[in-house]
Amino acid sequence: MSTTNGKIALITGANKGLGFETARQLGKQGIKILLGSRDPAKGEAAAATLKSEGLDVTPIQLDVTDSPSIRAAVQKIEAEYGKLDILVNNAGISLETFESRPSTTSQETLRKTYDANFFGVIELTQAFLPLILKSEAGRIVNLSSVLGSLTEHSDPNSFIYSVLSLAYNSSKTALNAFTVHLAKELKETSVKVNAAHPGWVKTEMGGEGAPMELEDGAKTSVELATLPADGPTGGFFHLGQTLGW
Repeated sequence: MSTTNGKIALITGANKGLGFETARQLGKQGIKILLGSRDPAKGEAAAATLKSEGLDVTPIQLDVTDSPSIRAAVQKIEAEYGKLDILVNNAGISLETFESRPSTTSQETLRKTYDANFFGVIELTQAFLPLILKSEAGRIVNLSSVLGSLTEHSDPNSFIYSVLSLAYNSSKTALNAFTVHLAKELKETSVKVNAAHPGWVKTEMGGEGAPMELEDGAKTSVELATLPADGPTGGFFHLGQTLGW
């Protein structure tokens, strides 16, 4: 299947879970998918599955915590496509449990989490921004989490009030700040930058006890990746609803 609408999307961490399902749903809209994966073999396998469904998918090796990997991906995409319409910063990690406490969170856990969930996202986004600015309607989607909401964590009645996973939660809070600041910087351009809370989804990270299926978990990212010209920027959303920072 050839690209039908000329749009090109890069999704990080897309060989499984939410990233894979996001790739599938965007691909069904006729968007060319660049499927980012740290492991080339896993990326090839995931791309082959989506290709068998008739989607236009190309795997690309990409580790958001590795600068040479990021530079190589930028060079490849610039040489082959000359632009990037959609960037979905989906890749991320969680090294804690719901029972984790900030008083005992290790420096190693903090640094590894921030490298993947915050510093890597910023480096990658900055590297790809020149290509995104070449798009007629660039869209940047940062996969955040309601666990990054200080509004919810400050509310004793919130269902996340007792979840004190410092490294993961605060990395998403920081990512939300990056979303707001970048959206403000780019407000006079056609690029829109938003944060997505997918929900508690049945993935390796979410676990089998999660209430949401993958198909629904990917919907927020897909919606923000395909916003019309009058759509929002600098917001935090879940299935069309605005969340509190």
